[in-house]
Parts: sequence; C-alpha cells; structure tokens
Amino acid sequence: MKPIRVLIVDDSAVVRQVMTAVLERDPGVRVLKAVSDPLFAMEAMKKEWPDVVVLDVEMPRMDGISFLRKIMAARPTPVVICSTLTEKGATTTLQAMEAGAMAIVTKPRIGLKNFLEDASADLLAAVRTAAHVDPRKLVARAPAPMPAVPAKLNADAVLAAPTGLAMAETTDRVVAIGTSTGGTQALEAVLTTLPRTCPGIVVVQHMPENFTGPFAQRLNSLCEVEVREAASNDRVMPGRVLIAPGGRHMLLKRSGAQYRVEVVEGPPVNRHRPSVDVLFRSVARYAGRNALGVIMTGMGDDGAAGLLEMRQAGALTLGQDEASCVVYGMPKEAAKRGAVAREIGLRAIPSEIMAFAGQRI
Repeated sequence: MKPIRVLIVDDSAVVRQVMTAVLERDPGVRVLKAVSDPLFAMEAMKKEWPDVVVLDVEMPRMDGISFLRKIMAARPTPVVICSTLTEKGATTTLQAMEAGAMAIVTKPRIGLKNFLEDASADLLAAVRTAAHVDPRKLVARAPAPMPAVPAKLNADAVLAAPTGLAMAETTDRVVAIGTSTGGTQALEAVLTTLPRTCPGIVVVQHMPENFTGPFAQRLNSLCEVEVREAASNDRVMPGRVLIAPGGRHMLLKRSGAQYRVEVVEGPPVNRHRPSVDVLFRSVARYAGRNALGVIMTGMGDDGAAGLLEMRQAGALTLGQDEASCVVYGMPKEAAKRGAVAREIGLRAIPSEIMAFAGQRI
C-alpha cells in the first residue's frame, strides 16, 4: 500500500518539527512537507497534492479557515485541525469544522513538545482515519474533534452495570444520542429539524474541554429546541437538548417521575471523556423502555456496549447507516454486537425521534 501523504501547515517551528517526527515513525505515513503558512502550502500542493492536511487555525498572511475553504472549493481533501485548547480557539475551530475540517487535535499554549509526544497516538489515528474518508462527505458534514485520552476502560469505571428492568412508571421519554467523528454537522442536521415538542434529548459528542460550550451555544442559535451544555441536576424535558461537557462524563438519573442529568469526573472510558457508553449505561439503568438510543457516525466502538444494555433493558435502539456516516465505525460495531434494532439514514433520524414520542414532523 502507498503511504499516506501528509502536508503540515503551522506557524510554529516546534509543532512542525515534532509532528513530522511523530507521523514519520509510522512507515505508512509520509510527510510531504511542513510549512509555516497557507501561501507556502499552496505552492507545495501545486507540486504534489496530499492525502491529508494537518492545519493550524491562527497563522500569519492567511488564516486556516480561509485556506480550508480554498481547499474544499478546489479539491475536497481531509483536513485535521491542530488548535489551541481555549474557548476562543474552540469557537474558531468550530467554524473550521463547519467549513469541512474532519477532526481536531488540541494543543496547549505551553508544554507543547511534551504534549504532542503524548498525543502521538491520537494524531496518527486522526490522520489514518482522515485518509480513508470520502472527501465529498466532509463538505456537507464536518466531523467531531478527537480528544487525547489514555488507556481503554469500560463503563464499569464510572457506573455499575444495570440490574433488572428500569423503573417505568413515568410518561417522560428520553432520547440518548452518541456520536464522534462526523458528529458535529450530523447533530446539526438532526437537531435543527426538531420542533419544541420533541422529547428530552441527552447527547455525548466526543469533544475536548472548552469546545462543547461554544458548540452548544451555536446549535442553540440555529435550533427551535433549547440546546445547552449540561450541568448537574439539569432536567431532561421536552424541547431541551443537553450536551455532555468535554472532559467529564454525563449520566442520566431518575428523580421521582422526572429525569435529570449528573455531570461527574472519572477516568476516560473507551479512551473518551465524555463517553457514550457511560451515558447509554445510565439510560439503560434509569429509563429502560422509556428511552430511545441512537448511535451515529464515529470512529471506534464507544457506545456499542451501552447501546446493547439499553436494548436489553427494553429501549428502542437505532444506528446511523453506512451511506450517511462520515465514519461508519461506532454504528458498525454496535450492529455487530446486536445492539441496533434498525439502521436508518441521517435524514430519517428526526422523524424516528418524533415517532418515538408519538408525534409526527
């Protein structure tokens, strides 16, 4: 197989040096060039077009978003954003993802060299995944960022497995959605279609800390439903969407006849925090057949075990189909385990959510 050709665009010489060294440790990756800004990148791309671009956002002469738009207009190509882990950086990076970027590798303002060394597995995973994505899907649906997290644990690290059927004596309904790579625009496509009468929704989108707040605010400005970053004791109620904060897990809890969420610290599960498995397990435990679980586009297997627990607890479970996924990883693994009752396209998900609540769009 031919190596994955990568172009690095970053104004930091340290970042360029470390990223080149990290990527070229993998014999399946070849760094074509590492340049300091988009104008130099354009010259390099005239000679040889890369399979993947690793791109900074804030650079001299031309910002990363403007360059990204040029790439997508000329020849759609998978782009991995390398962005600082700040709220301001998060807002700008989300704009880049709207323009078609595929994933985020976060970098701090200090301790950069050590951080990039520690995050080398995540950087390589992002590049390898990007190289196998159909670029035509990236223009319509930008994927989610990839947090850098350590060894793989399961949901037992945060919450014990459900025992028996969940309490069912309530009219409240809960929709639990889990997604990762490709999820930012996929969620936008779903949530902007829903009316205020939709059932309460809880979401885990794999995102680093500081990114979920601006992401929720942006969705809130676009949607008829209320979208907010979740806080402990927030009620799950019709017309409200709660998004798990980056860097923490979100669990569903039962309070009388009402459902609320709890935001907790804890180790990464399936290398993610927040983890879809943690949310889905809590939904299986406290909502059971009062819940609908939806697993959407994403790399890896987070959510597959939790969705199976939901199905075993009596919940309706759906998986996004391969044709509409940017990365058919999480839904595929869930289907392999028997967790998915039905696979459906992205456009059909809002109707299924409303049908679950006994309504129609």
